[in-house]
Amino acid sequence: MKVESYLMFEGRCDEALEFYRRALGAQVTMLMRYKDNPEPAAGEGCADGSGPGPKPEMVMHASFTVGDTQIMASDGMGSGHASFQGISLALSPANAADAKRYFDALADGGKVQMPLTKTFFSQAFGMVADRFGVPWMVVAPE
Repeated sequence: MKVESYLMFEGRCDEALEFYRRALGAQVTMLMRYKDNPEPAAGEGCADGSGPGPKPEMVMHASFTVGDTQIMASDGMGSGHASFQGISLALSPANAADAKRYFDALADGGKVQMPLTKTFFSQAFGMVADRFGVPWMVVAPE
């Protein structure tokens, strides 16, 4: 059994995937748009854009990897209001230099919650919410 993260970007999934590709070297391993749904009745109103929910070009499901970790993502219902509360993704780069590079990339257009600094448990630790509001903890090993 595995537990994996599934992020709902509510209409900004394409933008998020490109951002993570540039910032973290993410690799998209699967992407399906609502218009590609093989069972249109299951997504009635989505594939043709007639419903109040997501539009045909929006991402119904995507999988991407960051390092050895798979993350899944979607545009969800396309509300335009993504909310990532009560969670944080922890990124564990190999060293302080990589931690700074990734932290700075995630902070571009985002909000630093705790600047990257040396702590008693890490050579570089910081917290940042990226431009989509996804909270990250960057933790380089001691």
